[in-house]
Amino acid sequence: MNLLLVLTMLSLLVSCNGQPSSTKKNFDLSRDVHRAHGDAVNELGNSIMVVYQDKKDVYWFGSWETGVYRYDGKEVVNYTTKHGLLNNRIDEIQEDKEGNKYFVSANTTAAISKFDGTNFTTLNAVPSENWTLEPTDLWFKYSYGNTRKVYRYDGSTLFELTLPYPQNLSNPFDVYSIYKDRKGAIWFGTNPVGVCRYDGKFFQWITEEDVTEFRNEGANGVRSILEDKYGDFWFNTEYRYSIYDSTTLQSGKFYTRHKGIGGLDGKEDSHLDEYLSSVKDDSNNLWFVTYLDGVWKYDGTKITHYTVQENSQNISLFSIYKDNHGELWLGTHENGVYKFNGTTFEKFTVENGKSTNAH
Repeated sequence: MNLLLVLTMLSLLVSCNGQPSSTKKNFDLSRDVHRAHGDAVNELGNSIMVVYQDKKDVYWFGSWETGVYRYDGKEVVNYTTKHGLLNNRIDEIQEDKEGNKYFVSANTTAAISKFDGTNFTTLNAVPSENWTLEPTDLWFKYSYGNTRKVYRYDGSTLFELTLPYPQNLSNPFDVYSIYKDRKGAIWFGTNPVGVCRYDGKFFQWITEEDVTEFRNEGANGVRSILEDKYGDFWFNTEYRYSIYDSTTLQSGKFYTRHKGIGGLDGKEDSHLDEYLSSVKDDSNNLWFVTYLDGVWKYDGTKITHYTVQENSQNISLFSIYKDNHGELWLGTHENGVYKFNGTTFEKFTVENGKSTNAH
């Protein structure tokens, strides 16, 4: 009897294992999937443009030349196109609620790389007019080329959407920045037609003449959008903007522009009235990154300037990022990563996970 029972159970196991599992995931074969191991390296590359810390406190550094670097505080792993990454230039890094990472390359058309910790999957965008606004959606910048397009990812489909023109304008434009405000509306910073707010129903524009002006030159686009503690917005200019849910009776506009801090150095003839990137720290100070003139902090009253140099020369900056613990990081064009130590920005090296003074 015992022998018969054992044989019967073995027969059932073989039969069950021979059948496809009804819970097995079906993979979309139209997506290019690569199992990624990455290369262990001793240092980050030089052109580290963007910094991101995920929910598990792991850092990701996006390069413009050598892919993306993963740093867990102990070791550095470099992922490139040979591991399945779509492009070795990384302009943007995001994470969804499941912990998947998304790497965007501005010079790659209609696709982004998704990384689940094991595999890289290339997500190809589907042209769509499905404009909607869901709390869990991820929004990505599109490639350059005056396309007026952005990506919206709902967890299953990457939608390629085209922004409408501002009223009475038909200039071609690109989207340089995307920002979600505290009320859940999405803002699109463009070049060269201004900034657009989408609240799920309406598109409202603050056009270039009111937002992206240099004093005596052209505009370089809205590359930075920041909401301060009062709910006012800063669009990489010296001005701040009060935004309303409905149009004002006086002007018919949904915003009012105020003089902000002037040029970042407080001078009338400043050349620092536009910046590339900004962030609000845990004390509600505003931090602004310029291309070749360091970092500026505004505490609501006082402006403080921080030079960022290597070999006594100002270096070209690209982005500023606040991590999960309130630490500030800088991405640069050619000089790696810098981290704020409370007094100055120091060059970061992965040796012992420390910042070191650059000489």
